[in-house]
Amino acid sequence: MKNILVIFTGGTFSMKIDEETGGAVPHFSGNDLMELMPDVKELANISIYDFGKYPGPHMTPELMLTLSNKIKEFLASNNIDGIVITHGTDTLEETAYLLDLTIKTSIPIILTGSMKNSSDPDWDGPKNLMDSIYICLNQNSHDIGVLVCLNGEINAASEVTKTHTDDIETFHSLDFGALGFVQNNRVIFNRLPRKLEILETEKIENKVDLIKCYAGMDDKFFRFSADGGTKGIVVEALGVGNVPPQAFEGIKYAVEKGIPVVLVSRCPAGETLDIYGYPGAGKWLHQMGVIFADYLNGQKARIKLMLALGKATDLSTLKKLFED
Repeated sequence: MKNILVIFTGGTFSMKIDEETGGAVPHFSGNDLMELMPDVKELANISIYDFGKYPGPHMTPELMLTLSNKIKEFLASNNIDGIVITHGTDTLEETAYLLDLTIKTSIPIILTGSMKNSSDPDWDGPKNLMDSIYICLNQNSHDIGVLVCLNGEINAASEVTKTHTDDIETFHSLDFGALGFVQNNRVIFNRLPRKLEILETEKIENKVDLIKCYAGMDDKFFRFSADGGTKGIVVEALGVGNVPPQAFEGIKYAVEKGIPVVLVSRCPAGETLDIYGYPGAGKWLHQMGVIFADYLNGQKARIKLMLALGKATDLSTLKKLFED
């Protein structure tokens, strides 16, 4: 039997209904959860590590990097054939992407979670964990980066996003589709991830802001961010990569202060391109030095910029990391 490490970080997976508040709260440890899922132990030699009982919104980039470093320690000192990480779904894609960018390994690393808590009769946690272990046991899961699996769908950490607030079919890769599926305990891959990359850095720059554009937006948020000590700004632009004229002036203000600005689209799918030339459009932004982030969404671009700034601060290097 293969050796699988299951890391529990909390999230809805570990929750049950609290009688006092009537809401779901973190409760179970990893060992407690494994007692509720005895069939899992029949699939592999399971070892357990409790990283914490964090609801998804309580995870921070610093905690994500700490988790990454802990996983590197396990990989260096243990005979591990695969790693499954349970995580709160609200920030699961950000943690998955940070791990994907910072851990260089051939073994499968799978993030999973639960949209229902253990008090719900249709708790999806055990099935998601079982599916994730089956992925770890599949030879085709090697050398393809960090993966995310919920509701039987396998997605690349760099491509997946949460698309619905509470539907169990919430995680999808909107631009390229799923990598594969787990059906009747069989792992089926249809394609490889579009892009695999590693950012080797031991540091993360936490002072990176994410600002979303809207019709009629002015420059105040960009000026506030630039004057408030931010080290980088990610802009969720309109459409393919355009902003209102006054917002453009705010972005220009930040760029002239030497702050790197990365551009994504607020649209749920599609890439950013400099194809328009009117005031505030992509061609002016790109010419000014704004970095275009390809198909990344805002939250992923922020994670990447935070790691990139831990590696370098000059614009040419940052531009290469995002646009090459």
